[in-house]
Amino acid sequence: MNVQISDNLVLFCYLTNLQLISFFWVGTSPRVTIVEPNLIRDILSNKLGHFEKPKLNPLVKLFTTGLANYEGEQWAKHRRIINPAFHQGKLKRMLPAFHTSCHELVSRWEELATPEGSCELDVWPEFQNLTGDAISRTAFGSNYEEGKRIFQLQNEQAKLILQHLQSIYIPGVRFLPTTRNNRIKEIERELQTLLRYIINKREEALKLGEASKDDLLSLLIESNQSEIQEHGNISNAGMSIEEVIEECKLFYFAEQETTSNLLVWTMIVLSKHVDWQMRAREEVLQVFDNNKPNHDGLNHLKIVTMIFYEVLRLYPPAFLLLRSIYKKVKLGHFTLPPGVQLALPTILIHHDRGLWGEDAEEFRPERFSEGISNATKNQVSFFPFGWVPGYALGRTLP
Repeated sequence: MNVQISDNLVLFCYLTNLQLISFFWVGTSPRVTIVEPNLIRDILSNKLGHFEKPKLNPLVKLFTTGLANYEGEQWAKHRRIINPAFHQGKLKRMLPAFHTSCHELVSRWEELATPEGSCELDVWPEFQNLTGDAISRTAFGSNYEEGKRIFQLQNEQAKLILQHLQSIYIPGVRFLPTTRNNRIKEIERELQTLLRYIINKREEALKLGEASKDDLLSLLIESNQSEIQEHGNISNAGMSIEEVIEECKLFYFAEQETTSNLLVWTMIVLSKHVDWQMRAREEVLQVFDNNKPNHDGLNHLKIVTMIFYEVLRLYPPAFLLLRSIYKKVKLGHFTLPPGVQLALPTILIHHDRGLWGEDAEEFRPERFSEGISNATKNQVSFFPFGWVPGYALGRTLP
C-alpha cells in the first residue's frame, strides 16, 4: 500500500505493523516522524542517496559548520583529510594529555574535600572545564591556553544564539545592530582571528620542523597539505584556511559539549546506583592499579564501557536527528515528495519498550554485556551519534 502526502496535508497518522508514523507541519515544511528500525537504517545509511541534512539556520551556520553539516563530495573530501588525525595509533599518543587534565581535576577536588573526605560542588561546570582543557591540549598542543580562550568564546556565542532562536521570530531581526547581534559578530571576528593566528603559526612551525605532530591541529594541517600536494592540479584541492577554521570550531564545541554531558549523566546515575559505581571502581583498580591509564588497558574496561553505553541510551547527546528529502522517494509503505523532513526521535527509540523490553526506562548496563549488536538484536535502535560506521567523526549538530 502506498500513501502519497499531498501539499494540503495538515495531520495524518497511519498505523502499520504496530509502528506509528506521524505527519505534521513545522512552519511551511511537512515533517514525518520515523520510528521503525529498518527505515531508520535506510535513512541513516542513505543507500538510496536521497536524504540530506537540513540546511542550517544562518545564525547556527555562523556559529559552526564543518564536516557534520556537509554532504556529498565536500563531506567525502573533508572526511578523507580529517580521518588520519583520528587514527588509533595517533590517538594513543594523546592519552598523556587526557591524563594530565583528569589528574588536575581530581587533585583540585581532593584539596576541596574535608578531612572526612567529602565536599559539595557543581559538577556541570567542572566537567565543562575538564573537557575544554582536555580538548585544548589534544587539539592545539602547546597552544592549549589559546584554545581555552576559543572554548570560552564559543560557549558565550552558543548562549547568545540560543537566546535568539528562542525569541519570537521576526524576519531580518538578525541583521539589526542590537547588543546581542553585535556581540555575536564580535565573538565571531575574535574567533576567526585567534584560529587564523594559531593555524598560520602552526603551519610555519611544521615547515621548519619545529612543531610537535601529536596534536590534532598539526595532524589536520599535515593531512591537508598532503591532500593539496597529491591533487595540486585541481583548483579545490584540500581545505582552505577558512574550512580548517570551521573544522576546528566544530571539533572544539561539539566534542566538548557531548563529552561533558556524558560525564555529568554518568556521575548522576552512578550516584543513584552505588552497586555499579563500586563495580566500575573495582574494574579500574584491577586493570590499572595505581598506574597511569594506557590504551590497551582502556580496551579492557568492559563494565565501564557498558555503563557509558547505557548512559548514552538513556540520555543521548542529540534527542532528534533530521534529514530532508530533495527528490521523490519510496520509503517503506510511503511515497514521499521533495521537501519533506524526516524526524528520527533518538530519545523515544532509545526508550521504546517494544525494542528494549519493559525495563527500557531503567538503568541496566548489563543489557550491553555482549555488545551493541546483541543488545539491539541487530536493529538500528541505538544511535546516540548517528549510526553508519565511523559516524562518530563529525557526529554532532546533526
